[in-house]
Amino acid sequence: MGRRMFVAVVPPDDVREDLAAFLEPREGLRWTPADRLHLTLAFLPDVPERILEPLDERLRAAVADLPAFPCRLAGAGAFPHPDRPAVLWLGVDRGHAELEHLALRVRGAANAVGASPDGQRFVPHVTLARPPRQRSAVRWLRVLDGYGSRTWTVDEVSLIESQLQGRGRPRHVEVSVLPLDG
Repeated sequence: MGRRMFVAVVPPDDVREDLAAFLEPREGLRWTPADRLHLTLAFLPDVPERILEPLDERLRAAVADLPAFPCRLAGAGAFPHPDRPAVLWLGVDRGHAELEHLALRVRGAANAVGASPDGQRFVPHVTLARPPRQRSAVRWLRVLDGYGSRTWTVDEVSLIESQLQGRGRPRHVEVSVLPLDG
């Protein structure tokens, strides 16, 4: 079995801390901690050890010529549906097209070296919570729709390993940082 990894845009510390501060007083759900907030571009469920270096090289080349771009978090949603949510999330209202292009490049690079992405359709979002599925999330979505982050510049992506820790949340370890052209 290989490593569980993902490629993501990690918002700056102040953006993640501001979002966590917005969520913290809202009781009733277990919110994603600030240090784990990210926008997944590609989830790579089984990366063999032998392709880690080629994966890093191919990802680096795939993003190196892309320009940095502005991004802003805003707009709440739920997967698969607000009436029976498995995930509550915050989307983007600035940088959407650029994130889609970035995800396409990253997924192509991963496929090229045999680190097949999971195949899920790309929807730029930050996972906020995993609520009980039997409850509607409409009330939470109204609250979350009131949040908007500051705009920041996406100038890098990260390759991150997701290490499973028994029944707890996985531990995320940044393997490499891949700069955009800027």
